[in-house]
Amino acid sequence: MEPLLTQLRAAAEPTRLRLLALCARGAFCVSELCAILGQSQPRLSRHLKLLVEAGLLERLPEGANAYFQVGHDGALARQLLARLPEDDATIAADRRASARIAAERARVASESFRRHGADWDEMRALGLPAPAIEAALVKLVPKRVARAVDIGTGTGKLLDVLAPRADAVLGLDASREMLALARARLAERDMANASVRLADMYRLPLPDAGFDLATLQMVLHYAEDPQAALAEAARVLKPEGLLVVIDLAPHERSELLTGLAHRWPGFDDAALAGWLGAAGCAPLPPVEVAGPLAVRLWPARRLAAPVAALSETSLNF
Repeated sequence: MEPLLTQLRAAAEPTRLRLLALCARGAFCVSELCAILGQSQPRLSRHLKLLVEAGLLERLPEGANAYFQVGHDGALARQLLARLPEDDATIAADRRASARIAAERARVASESFRRHGADWDEMRALGLPAPAIEAALVKLVPKRVARAVDIGTGTGKLLDVLAPRADAVLGLDASREMLALARARLAERDMANASVRLADMYRLPLPDAGFDLATLQMVLHYAEDPQAALAEAARVLKPEGLLVVIDLAPHERSELLTGLAHRWPGFDDAALAGWLGAAGCAPLPPVEVAGPLAVRLWPARRLAAPVAALSETSLNF
């Protein structure tokens, strides 16, 4: 009976229950779990140690790191997790953050990223016609805007397109490694009106209605909750501001879901129109660019009516 009581006591704490829920979805190292939960490494290390000692988690050493996951025989952990409410806001937020971490891991591990470094982008990785897509974007955006933001900027390639058309352009990404490459790109090109910042697309550290233009290029198919990501992007737009989503049309390339950790096999017009409308935007006619995989650009105008903010954080830009 004592081993069972030890496991129950180990699980009976909010942070440890969150860790169990995360590690049931896949293996994560301590630094990734810190990024997801927003807690310090010493604190999480103590929780992980208790869970491992209780037999609820496995510790898998891998080089300088160790990954944690629920073991194949973790019947009790899975029974406990099955009782968690499906709509629990904290667990849902952790799930979205873990999907972003998994996608980022796959992106950085890709052969194309290793080969091209700062010139990497998913357009190149998938053999898509980047010049044609950029030309289609240029036709959609105004010739001049005050402030533009590129959400999920990666190595900052889209900033090259936006910077000449904006007084100030900001690139946001959740990966420090990507942002280091983006900063190198900005320095090489002497783009004084462009900057980058670390940010989660579900909780942008930006004030409401501060931007004239927002773009999400090849980002949405990584999102656990695309509608929430679009609502947050709409929140930072001024009334009549332009939101442009650039992503894959529906496809049947299942290897992208496994090899590059895509969460969605492309999007159709009806889904995007519904999400954009719910975010307080008026969808405009989409534009398709042909290629090995069809790419669509979905523009939308921010309506004047307010949208319920998904983030209360407000920093000056």
